Amino acid sequence: MSMERFDCHYCKDTLLGKKYILKEDTQYCTKCYENLFANCCEVCSLPIGCNSKDLSYKDRHWHENCFTCGKCSRSLVDKTFAAKDDLMLCTECYSHEHSSKCNTCKKTVMPGSRKMEYKGNSWHETCFLCQRCQQPIGTKSFIPKDNNYFCVPCFEKQFAYQCCACKKAITTGGVTYHDKPWHRECFTCIGCKGQLAGQRFTSRENYPYCLDCFSNLYAKKCVGCTKPITSLAGAKYISFEERQWHSECFTCMQCSVSLVGRGFLTQRDDILCTDCGREK
Repeated sequence: MSMERFDCHYCKDTLLGKKYILKEDTQYCTKCYENLFANCCEVCSLPIGCNSKDLSYKDRHWHENCFTCGKCSRSLVDKTFAAKDDLMLCTECYSHEHSSKCNTCKKTVMPGSRKMEYKGNSWHETCFLCQRCQQPIGTKSFIPKDNNYFCVPCFEKQFAYQCCACKKAITTGGVTYHDKPWHRECFTCIGCKGQLAGQRFTSRENYPYCLDCFSNLYAKKCVGCTKPITSLAGAKYISFEERQWHSECFTCMQCSVSLVGRGFLTQRDDILCTDCGREK
């Protein structure tokens, strides 16, 4: 009774009593397997044999002894590492070569650690402090001034003007009236409370008024239409015997012809053109 053959699929040498490798239900001797299928090491370029551990990263392979830092040559097996320009680096070498330095303590900001960045500078989270209170700013809002950084409450206490209306800090914008600072939204008409920032306005006894409120309160009234006469908006008017008219309202009471620049007659409280006056 003959013994069934058990040979290498590639070289046909018998595998009886020998070490072999099974790949996809096909057996190979170790030599053929390494020649056919073994990965080449990135460092020494030799095949990674069956008796060696194959370490891989992004389709690249190393012998266990060859997997070392490209700078300091320390083993990277079972350690955190980083890749830079095809070099494998330990975290210490990567940090020294490529990580940013803290703008305050000048030490390396380690990869993966919490950091703050602003205008190309980096800080450890615990080093990015408010200049006034010396507390970490973290993710809170801050205001830069003269190469220093302030949390908003400290900046307002130290630098910001206070609105003379609400007494709160003015951090952006604002208006000045009679040498006093105001929030734009706080600078309002004393009459209707409408905002005056960016609008034409006037004042009386140092109180600001919008044109409408000032006219309604203080302007003379037109005899013709009874509406206020104000020169604030550039309106022209006629004055006669302590009575005033808008230019367009100064017309003959009877025929309504404009009397601006013309002679006229009075009849009691009426103003008449010379033609209508003669008829009466």
